[in-house]
Amino acid sequence: MSIGRVSSRLVVASAAAILFLASIASAQSPQEQAARKSAEDWLTLVDSGKYAESWQEAASLFKSQVSQDHWESKIRAVREPLGKVRSRKLKSSQYTTSVPGAPDGEYVAIQYDTTLEHKKVAVETVTPMLDKDGTWRVSGYFIK
Repeated sequence: MSIGRVSSRLVVASAAAILFLASIASAQSPQEQAARKSAEDWLTLVDSGKYAESWQEAASLFKSQVSQDHWESKIRAVREPLGKVRSRKLKSSQYTTSVPGAPDGEYVAIQYDTTLEHKKVAVETVTPMLDKDGTWRVSGYFIK
């Protein structure tokens, strides 16, 4: 086989890989992208121990279900023993209009594989929703 054929096959293979990676990146809808940004900003507050701010930045549905004081005490009790976040990697992201126990609306259920200082394997589920003012805000959080 000549060098010309090998190099043209490499170019074709490289182009196919680039197109594949671009299709993965664009597979997320604009709703999922906006919801992920909201979730990541909110997680930054939680990771920093800014629990009051995380409650303030949460969706109106979230705030109607749990008082700020209750949220702060619960999240502190759950997160602080786990220590600092060492890594967080997107596991899945799914747009939906129906979430168990919540009114119909626009939601994105996002899961992250997370490693913490005192818990090597955790899955965080963050569920942003499109709030009344058209802004994506976190309506639910769970760590397992």
